[in-house]
Amino acid sequence: MLTFDLNSDLGESFGPWAMGDDVAMLDIVSSANVACGFHAGDPAGILRTLQQAKAKGVVIGAHVGYRDLAGFGRRNMDPTSEELVGDVIYQIGALKGLSTAAGTRVDYVKPHGALYNTIAFDERQAADVIKAILSVDPELVLMALAGSPLIEQARVAGLRVVAEAFADRAYTADGKLVSRREKGAVLHDPDVVAQRMLRLVREGVVQSITGTDARVEAQSICVHGDSPDAVSMAARLRAVFAEEGVSIRSFVAEGHA
Repeated sequence: MLTFDLNSDLGESFGPWAMGDDVAMLDIVSSANVACGFHAGDPAGILRTLQQAKAKGVVIGAHVGYRDLAGFGRRNMDPTSEELVGDVIYQIGALKGLSTAAGTRVDYVKPHGALYNTIAFDERQAADVIKAILSVDPELVLMALAGSPLIEQARVAGLRVVAEAFADRAYTADGKLVSRREKGAVLHDPDVVAQRMLRLVREGVVQSITGTDARVEAQSICVHGDSPDAVSMAARLRAVFAEEGVSIRSFVAEGHA
């Protein structure tokens, strides 16, 4: 049976402001990218999400981002190397502490939003994030954009890397994400998304926005937790995978179940 990781961004609620449905998503995904408080999430809510993930046997990743609550971490920033290394170490450390309290652990790091997109191609900021991860725990896995130079840079530095594809995003003919500013960049139909991801798992390709097949080499699929269609999309994807003999399982071999 084929196996594939399914992840989602969780723990992003802040006080009375709710973002996504963590409880429902944790019944579907195998890995959870949990906010660390810089782009979203408050400590009590993050701890609650970690406790729920522990109960479901879902693997935890630190969803580190720029220090940008107002912009939800989606605004481009240019911190110094000293600042960025410190910020990433701080966020991983905070989530490690909360995870220990919840009886689970942090197994990987997935940068969020603008930081994720920047380090995919910016060698200096990528090096800062890699340095921060290695200094905290070299056993942590880095989740990175499929096809990006970051993957080789991190592997050369000694990190294990998992490449990620996005279920709810359109791709260009050369396998890059279509900018959110362009029409059709974000997908909403659960059946379309499920069938696209089934081809990705089986053939390593997705249909690009121009209609041609684009090769995307990935080991994990993300469904954005803040999408209004997130739960139905993830549930449909998991159901189609089950029907077609694909098992949802984290890239962390032993899992936490």
